[in-house]
Amino acid sequence: MELKLVPLEVPEGGNLILGQTHFIKTVEDVYEAIVNTVPNMKFGVAFNEASGPCLTRVDGNDAALQAMAARNAFAVAAGHIFVVVMKEGYPINVLGRIKDVPEVCSIFCATANPVQAVVAENDQGRGVVGVIDGFRPKGVETSPDIEKRRAFLRTIGYKR
Repeated sequence: MELKLVPLEVPEGGNLILGQTHFIKTVEDVYEAIVNTVPNMKFGVAFNEASGPCLTRVDGNDAALQAMAARNAFAVAAGHIFVVVMKEGYPINVLGRIKDVPEVCSIFCATANPVQAVVAENDQGRGVVGVIDGFRPKGVETSPDIEKRRAFLRTIGYKR
């Protein structure tokens, strides 16, 4: 077995979700989960089949984001993973609904940070072991940092 790091493309000003699932209808069900929750969000979703033709299946409502999702899923090249790339919305808005999709097994990350998938490869194929999401901590927050965090959450409308 060999471990590899696969950098993932995150859209500028957007976010990415990487998860594991188990069934070909993932692209349709994740599509519906997103548009039924945040209809104006722009996104692409891609899913790698793990049997049969072993294709990367793609859906979404934005051609550029669909292409980016497909590039990411194909680069990871692990069966039964899915990638959502999005703009004009946030993972926090759709993550609960995506987790409720019956075939979704787990979520590895939901991020706007630079992110790499840690992939294990053997003769059979590939699997995602985890992710490296963002950067190392630089310290522990202080009182002024707490105030900034709370102000930021209020500025973007997540707290009153």
